Amino acid sequence: MLHIQIDGVELEVDHGTTIIDAADKLGIAIPRFCYHKKLSVASNCRMCLVQVDKFQKPLPACSTPVVDGMKIFTRSEFAVQAQKSVMEFLLINHPLDCPICDEGGECELQDLAVAYGASGSRYTEEKRVVLNKNIGPLISTDLTRCIQCTRCVRFLKEVGGMMELGMLGRGEHAEISAYVDKSVESELSGNIIDLCPVGALTSKPFRYSARSWELTRRPSIAAHDGLGSHIEVQIKDNRVMRVLPREKESINECWLSDRDRFSYEGLNSSDRLTVPMIKHHGEWHETDWKTALEFAASHLKEIAEKQGGEQIGILVSPNSTMEEAYLAKKLAQGLGSGNLDYRLRHSDFRLDGRRMGVIWMGCNIPDLQELDRVLVVGSNLRNEHPLLSRRLRKAVANGAELSLVNPLDDDPLMKVANKAICAPNDMVNVLSQILKAMSGLQRLSLRLPPALNQLLEGVEVWDNSQAMAESLAGLGKDYDLISPRSAVFLGNLSQHHPRYSEIFSLAEAIASLCGATFGVLSAAANSVGANLIGVLPDDNGLNARTMLESPRKAYLLVNVEPELDCHNAAQAGQAMEQAACVVALTAYKSDALKNAHVLLPIAPFTETSGTFMSMEGRVQSFTAVTKPLGECRPGWKVLRVLGNTLGFSGFEFDNTEQVKTEIFGGEKPSKVVWDRLNNNLRELGDIKIKIKSGVLCRIGEVPQYQSDSVVRRSPPLQKAKYSAKPVAAMNSEQLAKFGLQDGDRVVVRQGAGSATLTAKLDNHVPLGCVRVAAANVATVGLGDLMGEITVERISQEVVS
Repeated sequence: MLHIQIDGVELEVDHGTTIIDAADKLGIAIPRFCYHKKLSVASNCRMCLVQVDKFQKPLPACSTPVVDGMKIFTRSEFAVQAQKSVMEFLLINHPLDCPICDEGGECELQDLAVAYGASGSRYTEEKRVVLNKNIGPLISTDLTRCIQCTRCVRFLKEVGGMMELGMLGRGEHAEISAYVDKSVESELSGNIIDLCPVGALTSKPFRYSARSWELTRRPSIAAHDGLGSHIEVQIKDNRVMRVLPREKESINECWLSDRDRFSYEGLNSSDRLTVPMIKHHGEWHETDWKTALEFAASHLKEIAEKQGGEQIGILVSPNSTMEEAYLAKKLAQGLGSGNLDYRLRHSDFRLDGRRMGVIWMGCNIPDLQELDRVLVVGSNLRNEHPLLSRRLRKAVANGAELSLVNPLDDDPLMKVANKAICAPNDMVNVLSQILKAMSGLQRLSLRLPPALNQLLEGVEVWDNSQAMAESLAGLGKDYDLISPRSAVFLGNLSQHHPRYSEIFSLAEAIASLCGATFGVLSAAANSVGANLIGVLPDDNGLNARTMLESPRKAYLLVNVEPELDCHNAAQAGQAMEQAACVVALTAYKSDALKNAHVLLPIAPFTETSGTFMSMEGRVQSFTAVTKPLGECRPGWKVLRVLGNTLGFSGFEFDNTEQVKTEIFGGEKPSKVVWDRLNNNLRELGDIKIKIKSGVLCRIGEVPQYQSDSVVRRSPPLQKAKYSAKPVAAMNSEQLAKFGLQDGDRVVVRQGAGSATLTAKLDNHVPLGCVRVAAANVATVGLGDLMGEITVERISQEVVS
């Protein structure tokens, strides 16, 4: 430990500590612009100059390491004069536009100018002007205000993984710029708005809409992925104006994904359903709540009594709160229906009955950046989990080895040690190779059961599969790890796979053999919570797939748009069309619910209280931040009153806390959760290594800005790169086989459904596959996310 003194206060610090870190530890404020605790040190603003005993010149506190016996003065006349001189230079070219700047009221430059700035300027020459750049639909630029702190440059390179901004010129000609004809496309780009200490980078959707002191700030939880990021929702006149991150080191650190940051624009969509509606003779009519609820209850009750509860299917969005999911389950029980599911985009349910507990991530979120070896199976990390991708990027930067088994070769913006990019049907084969190679490593004391060994006998191990096995076991080119911290994770593409049970079984066996953590990266805000509650079919019930394959007489949809949220869009549409009654609890009216018979307007997450359980099993409750729009009501209240209208007991709840208490049986949530989380299987199940060859397969990835109903309606996110129109993407060899060129119009077909798309060259797609995005109105006529698909070229005569 080193003994130092700051402004007369003595303290002990570790070797390598900088002056600014030591001062922050004491609570002594040193002004800064370029320094940020999560970024590398640039030391280019010089605002943090301090006086150090025995040094004739002031030193930058951010880049000066302390030494034993050092005496530092942050408020001496010498230090303050140096800081004031720097402030004067920073303000030389800064425009006097604070009254119209969106940063006004929360501007670091504005605050420090009050403390360190002069009452007037000695600079009389002409100020410089920097032309603004269009860097995308999310961020607005006013670069004349820029003070070249380079926080944005460093963030995009170090945290985002790709250098999308840089510094051009020198001296007063220096300016921040993107590459020629390029915009900022990072899925974390909105964080540079928070990082900018001035008004050079501001939110384009929020621009000129409110002043910071007019906003009410309320805490909440992000509702669009399984991370459970902490957010601050800022409101004016009962309208969400913007969303910012709340610091939570163990979850989202101080960052926020663009999906969570800008999705709020979808809350104010013109599609919002604000009054109950009933369809009469094919026409929608507004009605009151009593009539709508009685209509829904009478139809559901009639079908249950006359045709049996098994003729009713209940589909619940995995983004619904735990309270909504629990009450939907109670309704299913009251109606005598075992047809209940939240796994809308899954197509393989063979794991049902073989799991020992609730499937989860397998570790805590911060553990990711401490791993030594990682195998990720079926995941486009940047698309599915932007902030988890940042954690893994940090682990790789610290020396971890990342291996991928994927049907897509998208760049994760980190070094990949080994990868197998293969068609979806080949993923089981590759995992079986890794398992066989792992079992053959002499250093592993565990051995596989005879049945599995027999299954792997005919498997030929490829070189990259061998390399992945050796990596997970800790073997390396330069050195071996005796006890590596390893992990195997399954992503969204694995979970949506038609052979998910086989992928899960093999991945679990691989993890068990090498002592690695095994987990599933859940896609939605409450997937783990819905699993814990038991929003699942009973022993005789139908799952989300079979409910659509064998259409029911009635459906109860909780926050679901069937054609956009289910594994087979065409099948979902047909099932709803054939149903005698479809009751939809929804925040939006849309074509995806055209076959519904009654629409009950429920509040999105900002207008209701509730609880989410993240992928790591963390239970997080939140409250409403605005009043419900129009006649919307919280989903849990609608389900409660629907239960009362049906005459069921057990629906006497006054608030979400009472529902939550019943869910956890009065116990502390963490105790219940940790007793239930378990990714192990009771038995291995059927695994078939041989695959059907010569079949063209669709890869139906769900783009991150199409993942749920709120995100799909956010205009700024729909203008971003990840919301491009669906195309039929194939590699060059596949295009040549069809006689196609990039840009040709094609018809893709799955079963009886089809879609007309543009063929696109994409060498990230393996041979034998076509990448066609799901959850989009342009592809709702297609089938399974990873089913067989055909491609036909549209002749030029037809196009013209």
